[in-house]
Amino acid sequence: MASRSPMASGSPSSTSSSPRTPSMAKRLLEDDLNLARRLRIHSNREAVFIKFTPFAIALAAGNLSLDIFQHFIAQGKNFLKAFAQAYESAANDTDDEHAERELRELRKIVSMEMKKHESFLQECGLDVTKNATPDPATANCTEFLLAAASGKVDGAKGVVKLTTPFEKTIAAIYTIGSLTPCVQLNPFLAAELRMLPGLREDSHPYKKWIKLYTSDGHQELAVKTEELLEKLSVTLTGDGIDVLYNIYHQAMILEIDLFNSQPLAQPTVVPVIKGLNTAEDGLMFLSDFDLTCTVHDSSATLAEMALVTAPKFDCSPSGSECSPSESPLARLSSGDLRNMWKQISKQYTQEYEECIQSIIPAEKVEFNHSSLVQALEQVAAFEKRANSRVIESGVLRGLKLEDIIKAGENLILQDGCIGFYRKLTDVNVDVNVHILSYCWCGDLIRSSLSSVGFDNSNVHANELIFNEELLCTGEIIRKVESPVEKLQIYNHISKNDADERNKLTVYVGDCVGDILCLLEADIGIVIGSSESLRRVGSQFGVTFAPLFAATVRKQKEVTDEGSLKWKGTRSGVLYTVSCWAEIHAFLLGW
Repeated sequence: MASRSPMASGSPSSTSSSPRTPSMAKRLLEDDLNLARRLRIHSNREAVFIKFTPFAIALAAGNLSLDIFQHFIAQGKNFLKAFAQAYESAANDTDDEHAERELRELRKIVSMEMKKHESFLQECGLDVTKNATPDPATANCTEFLLAAASGKVDGAKGVVKLTTPFEKTIAAIYTIGSLTPCVQLNPFLAAELRMLPGLREDSHPYKKWIKLYTSDGHQELAVKTEELLEKLSVTLTGDGIDVLYNIYHQAMILEIDLFNSQPLAQPTVVPVIKGLNTAEDGLMFLSDFDLTCTVHDSSATLAEMALVTAPKFDCSPSGSECSPSESPLARLSSGDLRNMWKQISKQYTQEYEECIQSIIPAEKVEFNHSSLVQALEQVAAFEKRANSRVIESGVLRGLKLEDIIKAGENLILQDGCIGFYRKLTDVNVDVNVHILSYCWCGDLIRSSLSSVGFDNSNVHANELIFNEELLCTGEIIRKVESPVEKLQIYNHISKNDADERNKLTVYVGDCVGDILCLLEADIGIVIGSSESLRRVGSQFGVTFAPLFAATVRKQKEVTDEGSLKWKGTRSGVLYTVSCWAEIHAFLLGW
């Protein structure tokens, strides 16, 4: 049983997926936010990839080579010119007088920022004529902006030219949609750098760039452009919103390409996979499953399946009414089953909190791996008792294997999780991938990852027992029930995977059950915001560091000889992320 209540999440609609994916317009309209902000939030993934580019990490660390910085800044002139043209074009196209005034005001802000940019180049002692010609990535971005400004948009019927007065008004909205992420990006990155813990802005080599893009002018341009997009986009219908999303998203992709195209010759710590030698090195990637890969705990999925398929009255699988004593697979009625699940859930939640509280030392202690392992033995005893109650209650009795496999195929996974695993299969490095989970049913995990060709033998979880008719007997083959058992499996995998290669180990988890494996890995990544994991870890001397900030610190240590190796098993430091995009960008890059 996982370290969450089996009934804490999940509803009949939450563990299945519609056979048709809703349009982006429908998904955006379902969010309780204004459209422009929704577009920005839906592009968070792309923003993360930009933040973790080698260029951005080296810039943040302050050891980006001056030549590359000069190249980047010189290209900025081309963007500001394109911004000015695009704002002017949108002002000429719109039939909204108020919008026209605002667009011309934004055009004036760009003109002022162009003058500041020239002054900035001169203050930095940079040659303002060098690299002034747009490089290919810059040209792609500026040409895209100007194409949108001229009324050329990629809609459902391909690229079309908007020419009528009404179409030109719509084109103005699309132009602003293409501008919004572009004018926000440098201010976003500069703000991220400014918030880095320990950053001494006064001594940072590129402090003037940070100051320039966190200045009122650039912030005002970014905020007012988004506000204007929100005002004008209220007239768009579903198809129009889809076009707007595509334009916004394409602008973000072009920005990623721009940052990745910067001609870095210096060593960088990201993406990690690039630092591994294809002939000598390898990657062992291990992950928890429940709430690490999934949106809902698998115990909630199985509980829901049991409730949905339960008979209204006690009966056997054959359909004849009987009492539990008359058939080994007799099932509880739906009412009794619901009450049983509630009782199991309530008892689990209460005892889990008591268990966690009992193992936490009153005062924070220095990190000591042995002491932590000893304390977590109590969690092992608690989890085993909880699983025994599930087995004895018979709440899983009668579940069909085919239904479990179907539920796994439709299981809702965290955004970016499947994309990460797919990319992991394409890297030119020896990769060994494993799932370690408290989940009661390994078949549920295997079916959920079947689309990425996951090796079924690398799923390490408990297993439900099925009879000849492939109905669950209610029994569980208990393989993984505690943090200590997870660690034992981890060590077994590491030992068997030992060869002449230098294996970098990465573990991703979200709860107390993962903490020992997280600490054992070279890179332990905590996803999500488990309060109990942080309580336990902090009191036992574990340090939790945001992955982006930690990556910047590592980059500061890089020398000209090459990238720094991420070897830190049992260091007592774990890295935190909020989404799979950060893991993907950090390990694999775009």
